[in-house]
Amino acid sequence: MEFEEAKARAAFLTETLNRWTYEYYVLDNPSHSDAEFDRYMEELQRIEKEFPLLQSPTSPTQRVGGQVLDSFKKIPHKRLMLSLGDIFNEDEIRDWDRKIREVLHKDVVDYMGEVKIDGLGMSLVYREGVLQYCVTRGDGNMGEDVTENVKKIPSIPLKVKETRPFEVRGEVFMPKSSLERLNNERKKTGEPLFANARNAAAGSIRQLDSRIAASRGLDAFWYYLVNAKELGEHIHSKSLDYLDELGFKTNHERRKLHGVEELIAYAKEYHEKRASLPYDIDGLVFKVDDIDLYDIIGYTAKTPKWAIAYKFPPEEVSTKLLDIFLTVGRTGRITPNAVLEPVRVAGSLVQRATLNNEDFIAEKGLMIGDEVILHKAADVIPEVVRPLIDRRDGTERPFVMAENCPECGQPLTKVQGLHYCLNPDCPSRKIEGMIHFASRDAMDIDGMGSAVIEELFGEGFIHEIPDIYDLYQHAERIKELDGWSNKSMSNLLGAIEESKGKSLERLLFGLGIKEVGNKTAKVLARRHRNLDEYFTLTEEDYRKIDDIGPVMAASLYGYFHDEKNIAMIERLRVAGVNFEYLGTDTIDTTNYFYGKTVVLTGTLERYSREEMTSILEGIGAKCSGSVSKKTDIVIAGPGAGSKLAKAEALGIKVIDEEEALSHLSTLRS
Repeated sequence: MEFEEAKARAAFLTETLNRWTYEYYVLDNPSHSDAEFDRYMEELQRIEKEFPLLQSPTSPTQRVGGQVLDSFKKIPHKRLMLSLGDIFNEDEIRDWDRKIREVLHKDVVDYMGEVKIDGLGMSLVYREGVLQYCVTRGDGNMGEDVTENVKKIPSIPLKVKETRPFEVRGEVFMPKSSLERLNNERKKTGEPLFANARNAAAGSIRQLDSRIAASRGLDAFWYYLVNAKELGEHIHSKSLDYLDELGFKTNHERRKLHGVEELIAYAKEYHEKRASLPYDIDGLVFKVDDIDLYDIIGYTAKTPKWAIAYKFPPEEVSTKLLDIFLTVGRTGRITPNAVLEPVRVAGSLVQRATLNNEDFIAEKGLMIGDEVILHKAADVIPEVVRPLIDRRDGTERPFVMAENCPECGQPLTKVQGLHYCLNPDCPSRKIEGMIHFASRDAMDIDGMGSAVIEELFGEGFIHEIPDIYDLYQHAERIKELDGWSNKSMSNLLGAIEESKGKSLERLLFGLGIKEVGNKTAKVLARRHRNLDEYFTLTEEDYRKIDDIGPVMAASLYGYFHDEKNIAMIERLRVAGVNFEYLGTDTIDTTNYFYGKTVVLTGTLERYSREEMTSILEGIGAKCSGSVSKKTDIVIAGPGAGSKLAKAEALGIKVIDEEEALSHLSTLRS
């Protein structure tokens, strides 16, 4: 076959396969057989192999096979992916509608009602009609580039007829049928089952090997054309129709709603329908349909006021409380947990639920053997609501709090209603402490999650934090364990070695010092930049540091004057763990923001709020999430809402991002 002939044939095959994919995965109305599709795909693959110049990123063959990534790079969102506020009942629906009408001075407003897919928020960016990249929601400012995996979802168009730049947002999800198939396969191979479709979708889209993601049966619905007005679309419902025209899969359970009574009727209808849908939904979304009204209605710091998420009342089920067992946290806190007869609630199988403490059990009147009502708080956390007392048959027995630690056998101490094991050598405390040390916000040791730490502890390879850095000595023995290989061992040792170079604030947080959280660790590290300084500080020295009160000061002083902790830290030094603060910020105490409490609100253009917070804290400012009389400066961007209003009412200085950057520019010069 000559090149020109191959080019024409490849174009025909590409056009046909794309049309068939759209018919099958979006319209659910295929005009071809599976055998025909496979035959055309194989022919196109042969042509592209023979003539590599004919292969393009938008070829249907790019959905087949895959590549293995080392990691997902971070991509900033061009426009914030804001979260939605929540409402939970009819009164709150009416209240939200009333506020909208008051702002617009209207008697009735047109809305769009949409089902809220329980999936993974995602954004697609197109230029010249071609998909450029796909990024997860992340923290709303920054997400992960998961383009290779998302391209494997057949319903997502790789090329569209719209050549102007645009961004579309939606949810990647796993249909119920895909979850059932996947769990059946995992059961056969002895792998742990996915608890629900959302977890399965999130785990699948973050696979470094895109072939795995392609095999999981994911799908996606798209619900928001970000720059609709730039494309001439001023009505949200019509912008969704335009996405349909472009070949995107939108959810047709949506409905235009005229006024609040139709909002309420829609909510009642889908509360009944949700179980019958082929995918999980965790509520509904109501949006004002006229996009031109969005800026008039406005934004809060985190949410648009023109849209709201209506959450269904928690689904309640009954099951049996089979037993209550105790777990030990890294601080020694003892938590009772319910063992439940397995029951499906809000899309996942539940067999355990925390019971918080002894008083919680007494207040609920729970007895082992009770039939209990269970729901998921916010559709996420399993919670035992109450016992069904009228179903008791006399076999139930009261829960009696243990006097000794279930792990080490040492006596428990009760402090303000909570029980603690104070034995620093308790195995559970050691395991939880190592899990915390290796966690993402601490030393971020990739591949060293709770299951790995529990296994290595159980096998005797690690007993306390410094042992992590001696694991290389046991590599050959560890590789003999089930599930370990040369590659997995090498990856773990590489991550451990990399963690040695983390900055001081991560180490301070990872040590698990009581009362010291992530933010406090950063404050400490910027003030005292070498770990050795902490051994010389008095309680009074600690109390002079911003945000550190007497309880935290006593905890810090006690930690760095405990002989066991000193010995443990010395082992980390010998292992080569960095003790220095690696931030480049040399604080000029004369700078405009030094020592001031700053609140960020609205949308910032140059930096994300997270980045701006890091910059400000790095030059000695204290960033707060709320406005109060102690606030010195509010930096307000477009969409600033209640925080800006409160600042103005209190007479607090308000500046915009441009003025803030001018002060920073002066500092850097």
